Amino acid sequence: MSGICAGRVVAVTGAGRGLGRAHALAFAAEGARVVVNDLGVALDGAPDPQNPADAVVAEIRAAGGDAVAHGADIATDAGAAGLVRTAVETYGRLDTLVSNAGFLRDRMLVNLTEDDWDAVIRVHLKGHFLPLKHAAGHWRATARAGRTPVARVVHTSSGAGLLGSVGQGNYSAAKAGIIGLTLVAAAELARYGVQVNAVAPAARTRMTERAFATAMAAPATGFDAMAPENVSPLVVWLGSAGSAGVTGRVFEAEGGRITVMEGWRPGPTTDKGARWTPAGAGEAARRLLARAEPPGRVYGT
Repeated sequence: MSGICAGRVVAVTGAGRGLGRAHALAFAAEGARVVVNDLGVALDGAPDPQNPADAVVAEIRAAGGDAVAHGADIATDAGAAGLVRTAVETYGRLDTLVSNAGFLRDRMLVNLTEDDWDAVIRVHLKGHFLPLKHAAGHWRATARAGRTPVARVVHTSSGAGLLGSVGQGNYSAAKAGIIGLTLVAAAELARYGVQVNAVAPAARTRMTERAFATAMAAPATGFDAMAPENVSPLVVWLGSAGSAGVTGRVFEAEGGRITVMEGWRPGPTTDKGARWTPAGAGEAARRLLARAEPPGRVYGT
């Protein structure tokens, strides 16, 4: 390994399994000291007596790395504050935050309950906001003390947040919200030496191996394109000092493919210079749509 994160202190949420575990191990392999956060819940967020964070810490230490477990709920203010406090009290500072925690409660919209909506929005969107808020407070205090940090935040969105996904209205909305949060944070926190980016990964995890069983299955031989470890190199680079100047960006990562997503930007436009009638606005909209790029296909259609 190149050691591009040597000496950095990195906190990864949802790091007990899947993508989070792969990220934690990859950061440690590159020399980072890692705070491994995982609440230890089942796929739907229900309590699970076995918290895997300790196992990941043991893996890192067995390989000669340095890590500490954090088992609190980062979708609570106290839990998110505790994540940052654990990094600072254990290692003296925090350099990189990777927010990855999440779970699913998939339903078609007409069957989606308010509880299932709230639960998914809470863990994904609030679970990104609160750690970001507390990490940003730490970095702002550091900058105001005259020590501008080289801080990095990597958020986890999804293709569902970019294009939508049938049966995942709550998850898609949360993941789209994370992109909006990423753009605002990149703009607001730049003055404190903080860069904020997001990845939309495609990989085999507890959340995808059931919903997309055929696509996510590991091949008998050859390159395993859906292995979560394929996403981690980009996340590690974004979390390193080497990514200087890269902020407010969204990347798709799948197998050996990395794509910069370009998001919403103005397409065909027209200006009458006066108020439209409904019929006139409709005619103008159809002319513009005829010149516009078609939207991407919603997953599951």
